[in-house]
Amino acid sequence: MVVRGEVQGVGFRWACAREAQALGVRGWVRNRPDGALEAVAEGEPEAVDRLVDWARRGPSHAHVTAAEVVDEEPEGLPDFRIAD
Repeated sequence: MVVRGEVQGVGFRWACAREAQALGVRGWVRNRPDGALEAVAEGEPEAVDRLVDWARRGPSHAHVTAAEVVDEEPEGLPDFRIAD
């Protein structure tokens, strides 16, 4: 998914990683040079949907204006991490 708005410098990546880990979702999250945030999420469909719903709101200091979700084949990622 790609999340746009005020999503960098507000703890979004850390909060996303905590939420993903609590839901048992694997993947990664990173800041993009264009100011957006990008994330990949794998796991039980309901858990991934809950993470996507969370990302559409973000943490309290974020202001999400758009969240684009694209379905892809799972990569078999081992955990959820903050990527560079």
